[in-house]
Amino acid sequence: MAKSHKQVQQDLVANMQSWRKIENASIASTGRVMEKTENPIVRLVMEIIQRDSQMHYRVQGWIAESLQSKAVSLAPEELGDVWEMIEDHIRLEKKTQQLAKEALASIKGSKGMVVQAYLLEYLLEDEEKHNSMLERLGNIQKGMYPYG
Repeated sequence: MAKSHKQVQQDLVANMQSWRKIENASIASTGRVMEKTENPIVRLVMEIIQRDSQMHYRVQGWIAESLQSKAVSLAPEELGDVWEMIEDHIRLEKKTQQLAKEALASIKGSKGMVVQAYLLEYLLEDEEKHNSMLERLGNIQKGMYPYG
């Protein structure tokens, strides 16, 4: 038997609440690692993960709240008002991806640059994630988002 719309919403809210507890544990865990180590690389990685977890926590809360209170929506016309600026930002994101790829290519085969390569790969992945988020926003703007 298919779940009702209301049951799907309630299940999603419960999922977000459970997930937020895990994100909180992740934030605390990264903090403990940072307190325990003086290594700047480990500290930097833990800080990156901690900040991501903090943002995840915020997004999960927003998702739950949007289902428990006033419904929210994003109409294609609303994106149209700022779409030119978003397209400008997409171009910036593509430039940062190109710079990251160039930086990685420049150190390929270099000895002793493992940490720099590791961090450059992280930056490239993050820039690619930003681009993907903006592309999906573009799908909403075109009225073509698969979960609508």
